[in-house]
Amino acid sequence: MIKAETKGICVSVESNYLPLQSDPMHFSYVFMYTITISNNSDRSVQLLRRHWDIFDSNGEYRDVEGEGVVGETPVIEPNDSFTYTSGCNLVTEMGKMSGTYLMKDLLSEQEFQIIIPEFQLITPGKLN
Repeated sequence: MIKAETKGICVSVESNYLPLQSDPMHFSYVFMYTITISNNSDRSVQLLRRHWDIFDSNGEYRDVEGEGVVGETPVIEPNDSFTYTSGCNLVTEMGKMSGTYLMKDLLSEQEFQIIIPEFQLITPGKLN
């Protein structure tokens, strides 16, 4: 599990390859990732937006931005967490993702960014 903490908000990531949804003959490799955002601070926060940097091992790059995650803009109370699962497809057997979330401190109304740590997307056996 990969983790990063910014301003008391911890983001942890686990990723898995989905062979049944993938089609290597057509350069389609599908991965899922599960993210847990834990609020270790003393303030309530809301996740407003996401920004992803997605890299394939062939050098292709995608920049993905949007409101919330999986259709939600969750409020995360102190000592609570929010977990979601999403997916990404690559045209190669290996890649990586990283990014940021735009959060809002609900008491001060200030917005701030937190880091989504870089994590690898690798088909099983590729590094053997």
